[in-house]
Amino acid sequence: MAISYMTKDGYNKLLEEVNYLESEKRPAISRQIAEARDKGDLSENAEYDAAKEAQGILEAKIAQLKTLISNARLIDESQINTDSVQILNKVTIRNTKNNQKVVYSLVSESEANLKVGKISVSTPIGKGLMGKKLGDVVEIKVPSGVLSFEIMDISL
Repeated sequence: MAISYMTKDGYNKLLEEVNYLESEKRPAISRQIAEARDKGDLSENAEYDAAKEAQGILEAKIAQLKTLISNARLIDESQINTDSVQILNKVTIRNTKNNQKVVYSLVSESEANLKVGKISVSTPIGKGLMGKKLGDVVEIKVPSGVLSFEIMDISL
């Protein structure tokens, strides 16, 4: 798995999620399995099958998060500047076709949340903006075609 760059906050959220899954969800599923097993014949026990499946999904999720954590590299936020677009910058871009302005914060994949304007540096728009400077006009290929953006502002 590739290295995943993230902030200290993002890293701590992953640790909290793993802790919650291991300390609360895992024991709850184990109890469900035990209760279903106590009901007798396992060959026709839908509750047991469902609990075992939930356990498999949970263990896969825990393993995935632990891999992400083990490949995490924390970003030194004191080294972030606004000379050119980089991870953790807030970038204001203007669509040159319709003049619509959008503000995005560039973050790691694990911290992306479009609802709050955080996009991953690995998305087409994120990749297209990285390294660009104030005033640059960037052509970015997206699934719906090619979009043209002017970089209006770069901030922290």
